[in-house]
Formats: sequence, C-alpha cells, structure tokens
Amino acid sequence: MVAHSDRNEQSKRRPAHAFAAASSSVMLALPLLNACGVAGEPAAGGTQAAPTVTIMAPLHFPHPPHEDVVREIERLTEVELDIEWVPNEIYTDKMNTALTTNSLKKVTFVKSTDYIYMKPSIRMGAFWEIGPYLQEFPNLKHLNADILQQAAVEGNIYGLYTERPSSRQGVILRKDWLDALQLETPRTIDELYEVMRRFTTDDPDGNGMADTIGLADRNDLTYGAFKTLASYFGAPNHWGVEGDTLVPEFETQPYMDAMNFMRKLYKEGLINQDFAVTSKQRQRDMLIRGQAGVYIGSMTDVQRLSDEAKKVNPKAELTLSNRIEGPYGIRVWSIPNYNGLYLFSKKSIPTEDELRRILRFFDETMDSDVANLMRYGFEGRHHLVKDGMVALPEEMSSARVAEVNALHSLMIADLNNPNLMRVGEGEPLMEFAERLSQDNEKFIVRDPTARLESPTYDEKGASLYKIISDATYNYILGHMDEAQFREQIRRWRENGGNDIIREYSEAYFAQ
Repeated sequence: MVAHSDRNEQSKRRPAHAFAAASSSVMLALPLLNACGVAGEPAAGGTQAAPTVTIMAPLHFPHPPHEDVVREIERLTEVELDIEWVPNEIYTDKMNTALTTNSLKKVTFVKSTDYIYMKPSIRMGAFWEIGPYLQEFPNLKHLNADILQQAAVEGNIYGLYTERPSSRQGVILRKDWLDALQLETPRTIDELYEVMRRFTTDDPDGNGMADTIGLADRNDLTYGAFKTLASYFGAPNHWGVEGDTLVPEFETQPYMDAMNFMRKLYKEGLINQDFAVTSKQRQRDMLIRGQAGVYIGSMTDVQRLSDEAKKVNPKAELTLSNRIEGPYGIRVWSIPNYNGLYLFSKKSIPTEDELRRILRFFDETMDSDVANLMRYGFEGRHHLVKDGMVALPEEMSSARVAEVNALHSLMIADLNNPNLMRVGEGEPLMEFAERLSQDNEKFIVRDPTARLESPTYDEKGASLYKIISDATYNYILGHMDEAQFREQIRRWRENGGNDIIREYSEAYFAQ
C-alpha cells in the first residue's frame, strides 16, 4: 500500500489547471532531438534549468496525450518531459533496437513479457539498481515489496512497476447479436463454440449476407485468444508441476486440446483466416465494424470497443463473460501483478544525483494532484467531481480517450495508490469489466515460475519460444500433425529446453 505523501499538503495549494510556459516535447515514435538538460544544469540568467526526463513508453491509443495535460504534469513536477510514444504493436521491436544500438532513453518501459530481453543487460550493469534508493522517497518507499520481488533479478530491484490485476482475461461479445439469435451469454466451452458458430452461419446482423464470423483474433498466442482458451481447457500457466519436475505447458494434453479447438475454428471458418498475421488494431476493427462478434482478451477493452462500435452502428451492444467452464472446472490464467517496468539506463543517467531527480519525478507522479491528473484529466473537461468522488460522464469519454488515457502507461502502482480519487460514477461497461476481473481472483491459475530464475531461460528463452510459437500456429493452421508438433518440442528440449526444465525444477523444489 502506498502511503499519502507529506508533499500532498503543499500540492493542494498548487493551482489546479495552470499550464506550464515551457513547451513539452511529446512525440509519436520519432527520434528525440534534445537529450540535454541534466539535473542542476544552469540556464541563461543564472537560474536552474528544469531537468529533462527522456522516456520511451508504449502508446495504447491512437494519439499521445494532449499537450495541455503534459504541460501541467511538467509544471507540477518541475521537470521537462521528452517522451517517445511508440505504438504498442511495434513497441517490442523498437525497444530491442534501442537496446542493441545502445541508444536507450534515460527511462525505458519494458513489458513483463519482454523482460527476458533486458535481463542479460541488467546482469551486465546497463541499468541502475534502484532498490537502495526507494526508501528516500515518500511514495516509492511504500511500493508493494511482493510485486517488486516478482520482477527482481538475483534479488535486486531494477524497475518501477506499473500495476495490474492478476487476470483481466475474459470474453467480449456482441450482446445485440446474442439477442437476435436468442442465445444466452456462454458459460461453457461448448456454449462458446456454439455462439461462434451461429455468429458465423446465422446472419446475426440481419442484413441477409454471409459477412460475419464468430471470433476475431490476432498474432499473439499470449494476449490474443489462445492462452485464455488453453486455460479454459485446463492448461497450466506456462509451467505445470508433475511429481518432482516442472513441465512446460505445451507438453500437456490441455494445450493440445486448445490447439485442436482453434484448429477446428479455423477449418470451419469461425475465426478470421489471417489471424496468425493480424494486428491488434485490425482485430479490434473487426469487432467495432460488425465483422466479428467475439473478442477474447482483456475485458477492460470493452468500454472503448463499445464506444467505437456505437459510432459505426448505434444499435451495437457489448457484454462480457469471465466464467467459462471447461473439463477441469472454471479456470483462467494469471499474470504477474506488474504490467511492465520502467528501467533506468546507466549510460543516459551517469550520476546518482540525476537518478535521484528522476526517481523523484516518478515519486511525485503518485502525489494526489499529479496522479489524478494522469488518471482522469482536467475537472470539467475530462471528468467531474461529485461528493468527493470522480464522475466519468459518457459525453466526456471521447476527450478522455483522446487526450488523457495514453498517460495511464506512465502511472506507477496506481491500483493501490490511496492518493487517487475513487470513481463514484463510472462508465458502466468498464465497471462491469473491473468487477469481473476481481471475480477472476477466485479461480486464477498462477505461474509457478513467476519468482524463479533460470539462467538458460534468460539467455535462450526468447529464441526457443519461437520454435514453440511457430509450431503452435502451424498446427492450428493444419500445416503440421501431432507427431510433427512433438518433434518441435524435442527440438526445443535439445536446444536448451532440458536445461530450463532442470533449472526451474531445482529452483521450485528448493523453495
């Protein structure tokens, strides 16, 4: 739990909506032109220049945050922000390029799924160990020790985490299509299949044309449909425990069952035939434009999907399902409680004093005035306040999405930050999604290796995973049979997989 900062009494006296005079350099995936402005560097006239904090962060929305909001953050925190907003779809490639060319910003976000790429550089000393500094800051010193340890490397803390629930995974469906076909919200795998089949074959939009499919999916085996479906079938979360050893998920029968299910969807045309090369944006567009009726992934996507679908068809309605029963009951995979980490480059931040100033910036983003600005935007423009709680009127939704929501990627430990105002009147579908995400906690399947380390996995895991992901796609697409898939597992084992199994098993049973 994050404690209220002593600075909050001072921050309450800050003008709430004054804009900074200095311009902000917020760009969309463009090279940064100015990396100067080190903490304490004198400016013209003998005054101290505001330190520049350069950041590479993922952009999950069509546009970066509005300049007015960023300028206000700069004013409140007394820094100049130079943020490279990189579209989420290409973020991993962009981050890897910066890493391999030794051109990292002072602060770089790394997704939890990409953390493996950074660990060798962390071990080689490319990033600051920030653990010893956290106690110096009134908010950072109260970060969740358990979450920090989930991302530790050899027990050391290198990153500030962005927080998330254990599982937001579920099914988003066109409710108006369910109603048109007199179908109930699916509660089992068989019912989910039947919904997808009838959304494909029974003209759910009533236009007399065969122009709809059941499931829209994308080229992501983790955050697309596959891993969630695999958990419904009973697959372990990355690793299962069998006897005295850990077993990779792709060697289990439920993983094979999930592949067979998706292979059936593909063969019967119930899923977009190009899903293996489809981007998330294209996947979203299929649901928004009424080309598909089912989206399996983060349930918190539902409000934005609904808002955009209604612009295309005002009669479009979406709903959610999170309890899909399979052969082993109701299960859903979980993720570490950090969505990603902000790491601090030693090359770009050469001194402890500058590191402390940048950590101070992140500490101040957790103060009441800054945190609420980053979460909700300006009162009267992006939200209202009623009885001490935030109201998020639907008529302000477009402005929030366009001007504020991209900033959520910068928020540290926001789920348990008591300095954030709570929502009294929220967007109904978002509230529904958050309620079901909390319900997921009752039946989540955790990854037994989440806090374990395997040197071989850190070194070879990413390249070895490509063997399995390629084989999974090829099996689903009908280009491989089961024997050929298992041959790829043998290849994975011989090229380092056996060492990963041994190292994780030893670490697990030594706990």
